[in-house]
Amino acid sequence: MLPNVGFTEILLIGGIALLLFGPKRIPEAARGLGRAFRTFKEGLRETTDEIKKTDDEAEK
Repeated sequence: MLPNVGFTEILLIGGIALLLFGPKRIPEAARGLGRAFRTFKEGLRETTDEIKKTDDEAEK
């Protein structure tokens, strides 16, 4: 997903997140980000399925 991100960049992002959110809020933020990402993927999957279904119906 992030092909050009190295170890140094990941550490930098983690350090910035620690400064912005603090150690107590990072798990909350990560959970919220995970939920948002999951919801986005589900919506994308539903949209893709609907497009395929419409395309299949158009071919008939």
